This record gives sequence, C-alpha cells and structure tokens, in this order.
Amino acid sequence: MRGKRALKSEEKFYLSDVGFCYAMTSSPVRDYGHILENIVYLELQRRYKKVSVGRIGEREIDFVAESSEGFTYFQLVMSVMDPNTLERELSAFNPIRDAYPGYLITTYRIGAGRNFNGIIQLNAADWLLGVPPRIS
Repeated sequence: MRGKRALKSEEKFYLSDVGFCYAMTSSPVRDYGHILENIVYLELQRRYKKVSVGRIGEREIDFVAESSEGFTYFQLVMSVMDPNTLERELSAFNPIRDAYPGYLITTYRIGAGRNFNGIIQLNAADWLLGVPPRIS
C-alpha cells in the first residue's frame, strides 16, 4: 500500500501521531512539508477553539484559526529562500480582506520576524515553543 493511494481524497486528514502514516505505508520517503503541516495543525487545535482550511474560490490558505478575539491565518512552507516560493506563499493571503493577523511559518530562522504588509514570518520551532517573534 502506498501512502498517497491510501489517503487520496479531496479532504485533508491530520493524524494525532505522524508516526501512524509511516507505520501503515511502505513508502520510505519522508514528506517533511506534510509533517510540519500536521504538527502545526495539532498545535493550533490545542491553542484555538476551531481550526479549518481556508478556501476562497480556487485559493487556499493552510489554516484559519478561530478564537474569541476573531481569526488568525497561517500559511506553512519549509523554506522561502527562493523568491518565487515566498511570492507564491504570500499570495495565499491576497484574497483576505479583513485585518486579522496572518503568519507565514517556515523551518528557517533566517527571515523570522520579517513583516510582509502585515504578514509576519515565524520560525516553526520558535512558534511551537511560544517564543515571541522579533518583528523587523
């Protein structure tokens, strides 16, 4: 059984333990982007009352988290060292027309704290540990 065939669907699924995926498939490939997404999803579930995938038309933002203060938007990517990747990931925020906070979470500390027109880049490990970003 291959993982992509076993979990093929239009819906996104997140596991309570990312080890389950590798225990159930024969695929030795580690898709670290999906692992990061799963870990962030689990943490958002812990921190917020509701978490969903954001869709506006054909566009998608990885997560919309809801709390009593409103919404927070999250886009995840391993690296934005390539300017094309950075542009693509930031463009996910373009259809959003409210003033709620948005975050771009990456695995790199390089660039953490950068502000892209209100979208703050965060390092995933620091965010998971609750380390406040230094906004630049």
